[in-house]
Amino acid sequence: MFIPLHDANSLKHIKLQYVTIGLIVINVVIWLITGPVLAPEAFSNAAVVGLGYIPAVVFDYATLEPGLVLVPDEATYVTYAFLHGDFWHLAGNMLFLWVFGDNVEDALGHVRFLIFYLLCAAAGAFLHGLIDVESQAPLIGASGAISGVVAAYFLLHPKVRVWVLVLFRIPLPLPAVIPLAFWIGQQFFMLVIDPSGGVSWGAHVGGILAGALLVVILRRRGVPSSTGRSSVQGRSSTYRQRRPKRQPPSRRNPISRVHGAGRPDTGIVESIESPAQGRKFNDFNRGKSGHAPARSINQTNLAYDFIDVNVNVI
Repeated sequence: MFIPLHDANSLKHIKLQYVTIGLIVINVVIWLITGPVLAPEAFSNAAVVGLGYIPAVVFDYATLEPGLVLVPDEATYVTYAFLHGDFWHLAGNMLFLWVFGDNVEDALGHVRFLIFYLLCAAAGAFLHGLIDVESQAPLIGASGAISGVVAAYFLLHPKVRVWVLVLFRIPLPLPAVIPLAFWIGQQFFMLVIDPSGGVSWGAHVGGILAGALLVVILRRRGVPSSTGRSSVQGRSSTYRQRRPKRQPPSRRNPISRVHGAGRPDTGIVESIESPAQGRKFNDFNRGKSGHAPARSINQTNLAYDFIDVNVNVI
């Protein structure tokens, strides 16, 4: 297991990654308002049910009682990504966003990065829901979106060295490809062996796939990926740094000319899954609905206790 600490990868197109910073601030503020530290348990549970992504509700296998509905069902494809369980769940996700988000924002631009982040969150929720469309356990956590950021960083910066904690205690500077390839492989492996566990590996994989695709489409013109190709005029072309125009010969040295050529470094970054702490909430009774009317999730079904029902955290 690796934990990212820092990458020596300066910004090239923007002065400040204010979208990344803004997302971190929003996540922290929402956690303070709805999390278990300051919020009453009843309020925290209601936020998870009303804003979390519940596949059975989205795919019409179950319905929420009107008093529990906070946003339209479709909006939970995004709102779930701003909710977290305990402090370590939040801190792990925000650490990944802080280390890797700035360079992805730099490569995409502020507005495109925000769109990218939200689409990766939605893709993570969608794949999670497809795995078990009748699941009534709310999905919360930003790891679907973070997984997309990590995949984008992997393609944009495959050689950048990243300081990581190996086994949570040994700091090492590694080429990002090493820990990141391990991390991505782990997500797919865990999805195969534990598709319905307390951690939504499906949401991680959905975010990875979306991030790898969207970064190719949304990156700035001329920004290369690990394949050595850059986006130019909306199409992908082999990246070559243009030579400066030849200067007119100097009067003192008629034969002197200026030549310049070079290729920019590219690199890959590491991303480690934040330790997601499973939380337990209200009990939803499961069952096969077939063509029967959608079941109703009502107030009496919700035991406002953190010990009764699993919530998928990512």
